[in-house]
Amino acid sequence: MAWIDLEGAVNVRDVGGTPTADGGETVYRRLLRSENLQDLTPADIELLVDEIGLTTVVDLRSTRELMIEGPAPLDAVDGVQHAHHPVLKEFLDASDTVASALLLTAQQEDAERYPDDLMTGHYLGYLENRPEEVVGALRSIAAAPGAAIVHCAAGKDRTGVVTALALTIAGVEPEVIVADYVATNERIEAIIDRLNRTKMYGGSVGTQSVRAHAVRPETMRAFLEQLDVRYGGLPKWLDDNGFTADEAAQLRDRLRRP
Repeated sequence: MAWIDLEGAVNVRDVGGTPTADGGETVYRRLLRSENLQDLTPADIELLVDEIGLTTVVDLRSTRELMIEGPAPLDAVDGVQHAHHPVLKEFLDASDTVASALLLTAQQEDAERYPDDLMTGHYLGYLENRPEEVVGALRSIAAAPGAAIVHCAAGKDRTGVVTALALTIAGVEPEVIVADYVATNERIEAIIDRLNRTKMYGGSVGTQSVRAHAVRPETMRAFLEQLDVRYGGLPKWLDDNGFTADEAAQLRDRLRRP
């Protein structure tokens, strides 16, 4: 696992070097995954931009998260493009009371969507409720002139799903994708500690034990299986939502070693 050690982020890694089903592997310095990037230091930015070649930030957080957290250090760096693709339902115009009720309804829908695993149902909700944003995130990765970094708040759920889709397009087998997803647990304590110090999540994530925030391999395994069961496979879901075969080939070629 190609961890990238930064001063201001703890769950950052390069998915390059991931083996593919046909004996190849993904390319380094094309797709990075991370938690929020609010605390990056000048040294972190130098490593990401000057050494790794980061050109594109793909931010999966909600508009509310962006508003509360405020600008991030990479926002001011010339040559770094920013693509915002919120994959969660947004309730910007709703009152707090209405937003809370809508959030509860969304959680109930997640449970009904896949009763065996609430988080699998939640992940499937990204595809069913915000397909345009999921597809947009994949397009942003494919179009990046250099390395793209995909991130959300913790770098495990929203980031995990978009990364899993990109790796699937690249020809990585499901169990290898599951292993990448679960690698986040190696740093879960540090991730939750960082979230507890953010404006958006400070204090709230501490109401559960740290291990309660860990990801489960069964969750991603079921999500990948449901791509076939519900949608006829990822290629069909992509095509049904406007992501063409040519675009998929572009992303695949970008992530694959020639």
